[in-house]
Amino acid sequence: MTFAALQPLADRAALFVALRQDAFSAAADALGEHRWDADMAAGTLTFTANADPTRQLVTRAHLIATIAPGPRSLLWAWAHPSGDAQGVAGQLHAYGTEHGIAELTTSEVPFPADASGDDDWIAQAAHAVGGVAVELTGRSPYYSAPVGNGTRAVFLLDAPLAPLTVADAVVALPRVLAGVNLPDARTSVWDLARLANWTLTWTDDAFSGATVSDSSGTATFRFDDRARISGIESTLHAQG
Repeated sequence: MTFAALQPLADRAALFVALRQDAFSAAADALGEHRWDADMAAGTLTFTANADPTRQLVTRAHLIATIAPGPRSLLWAWAHPSGDAQGVAGQLHAYGTEHGIAELTTSEVPFPADASGDDDWIAQAAHAVGGVAVELTGRSPYYSAPVGNGTRAVFLLDAPLAPLTVADAVVALPRVLAGVNLPDARTSVWDLARLANWTLTWTDDAFSGATVSDSSGTATFRFDDRARISGIESTLHAQG
């Protein structure tokens, strides 16, 4: 657990986030060994193949927060000297104001008293913040960037990735589900459909299944008596 008030928002988006991060990782991995460079003036994060600098993945980057071990705090980008008070991070502040979440409206949020604050904890916190940002803005993917002295910066990226389709998800889900924790799988599936702009229909009044659909096909998620995903059945359309 990192920031307790923020974790439920990250958990809600966990399935959509995992699928988008998977697609982003595949695009970056296609470069082979690569480096990343930030241009804060241009607002870009660029991933460049080490073997061939002409091969790049260029993204529009929106700073969301920095998480630093020195002050043991999270600093939101809307209050950051390099941030933009009217930028994408401001949507998190607006949500916090509307819903009374102090952790989203306090410019600098201290680590919980029992937090180790080490590299692993900060990396985990960065992923939680990335999930929250995706949930509240609808933008994806995010990138957790080490920026020196144990500090991480979290960016939302406008990356050249195709929109997530049901067909794409069906292919990726067996791999993705093995590595993602879904405290509430039903809500995560519902949120996946919301964030991906799919249609969702519950299979019955007991919410024992959910069918999602878009132009690429349909997939039905089945849930067991502990609300975990127990199976996925799909019917996909041939793509021209």
